Amino acid sequence: MLKVSRRDLVLSAAGAAALFGLNRHVTFIDAAQAKSDLLTKGFMTFKVGDVEVTSLFDGIWEKAHDDKFIRNATVAQTKAALKAGGLADAFVPITFTALALKIKGDVILVDSGTGGQAGGPKAGLMMKHMAAAGIDAKSVKTILISHFHPDHIFGLMAKGTNAQVFPNAEIIVPSAEYKFWTDPALIPKLPAARQGLAKRIQATFPTWKNLKQAEAGKEVVPGVTMLSAHGHTPGHSVFRLSSGSQQFMIMGDTSNVPALFVRNPGWQAIFDADPKLAESNRRKLFEQAVADKAIVAGYHFGLPNAGTLAKDGSGYAFVPMKA
Repeated sequence: MLKVSRRDLVLSAAGAAALFGLNRHVTFIDAAQAKSDLLTKGFMTFKVGDVEVTSLFDGIWEKAHDDKFIRNATVAQTKAALKAGGLADAFVPITFTALALKIKGDVILVDSGTGGQAGGPKAGLMMKHMAAAGIDAKSVKTILISHFHPDHIFGLMAKGTNAQVFPNAEIIVPSAEYKFWTDPALIPKLPAARQGLAKRIQATFPTWKNLKQAEAGKEVVPGVTMLSAHGHTPGHSVFRLSSGSQQFMIMGDTSNVPALFVRNPGWQAIFDADPKLAESNRRKLFEQAVADKAIVAGYHFGLPNAGTLAKDGSGYAFVPMKA
């Protein structure tokens, strides 16, 4: 059940005008996101139909501002957007939050966190918070991977040895993503900074017998369908969970920080391989989520990382659920 409290939903004067039909913007400020107790706890649990969902906070990258982060926005605009979203503007707060779905007794993990091997010294908390939430890592039956960036897959492999962290779980990955990263001809084509990632993927994934590829449009576990959302990476995918009358869109990296890229869907992050395609798919998915009145979750949405989307002038507003 999605709940938004009065305390968690703050409307500016301009927002109130828009809510009542005037030509102004709605600004939603997430009071809960600023609560250190929620981030210290490290997880939150809610229901989508009959499915129990647990958000698992993996940490934060306090990214220094630079003029290359957003291709078509300045640092000044970035700071202004963060402040308008109720966030501090000293750095860009890029958070990492995976999901655990409990479907008919089975534990399904969506993305695997950084494994403490990406995202800086304040990341790598997912396993700790999984235990705090009462989820035994050995009970994970399936892991759904949205794409192969380090903060989403390094939690699958041990630092140094590349040994599997979840050897008994089936790992399901987008076939388009797998094909791109495992192509032997790829490595020399990549910038030097990306070659290490490709080499690690090629040294591990093709040898893992518990790894399975899936095509977009296919049901990957009961009630969960993989959808194409290419652009961020060549095979970036999202997952749609249907349970009862509710829809849950697990959007991965369709958007990074909501105050930046939900509010300004036309902004293009440096992390997007094909920024125009990423923007196009971002807009389509946002429109679909609004039309379906779906609950949405983003990997970089912090805590709470789930809520709903609302049209907000030329952009959108993320309305987080009550923690």
